[in-house]
Amino acid sequence: MASLLYVGVRPELDAATAERASFRVALGVGPEALDRVDLTTTPLPEDAFDRYAGFVIGGSPFNVTDVRKSETQRRVEADLERIAARAIDGATTAFFTCFGIGVVTRLLGGVVGSDNPEEAAAAEIRTTPEGTEDPLFAAAGPRFHAFTAHKEGSTQPPPGAVLLAGNDACPVQAYRVGADLYATQFHPEPSPRDFADRMVFYRTTGYFDPDAFHTVQEAILESVVTEPSRILHRFGARALARHRDR
Repeated sequence: MASLLYVGVRPELDAATAERASFRVALGVGPEALDRVDLTTTPLPEDAFDRYAGFVIGGSPFNVTDVRKSETQRRVEADLERIAARAIDGATTAFFTCFGIGVVTRLLGGVVGSDNPEEAAAAEIRTTPEGTEDPLFAAAGPRFHAFTAHKEGSTQPPPGAVLLAGNDACPVQAYRVGADLYATQFHPEPSPRDFADRMVFYRTTGYFDPDAFHTVQEAILESVVTEPSRILHRFGARALARHRDR
């Protein structure tokens, strides 16, 4: 069976390992069906677009609005743009999350800024009318909860994108470009336990008050978040089916 590729963009490789496991569970595939590349240590393989049916891109503490960027971050962003460009052209399928939505937005000529941050929480997300007709988002219903934790965002989708979901804090939570590229500001893959464990890696990096760590973590663990992983599951099934049909 054709594989999907998890694209890690976290310098914290243990966090990336856990994230990849979360993606695999949400996608509903076995270990052999979700390969891995960590762009912070390894460039995107030249044959990636021939080998994989689709790509899922994890989150990162990087921000596209960072003033000073390391060579590693610049290379990561360039590789993500390569994936996005191929998905926009319909040559592959891709699901970008968190930092990745900023990369895609900038690539399309949209605006990414620091006026729409969200701390680590299970935020309410509202589906747009277009989202209620989308093959991945329609079944999520008009409202659902998803895990958020980001320092930048957008108030408008970029040119050519179809807005699928948003909320008051961050109006652009998800969009689609063409038929084969999806991007979410929220994290679609983690369970409450997964997200609570991820907080340990980022305790002092500005996503929540470190003095309130246990309070925030408890709220995460008590949250009910079900629809985002189902959205991701539908993406994986669709990506593999489209690959078989080509």
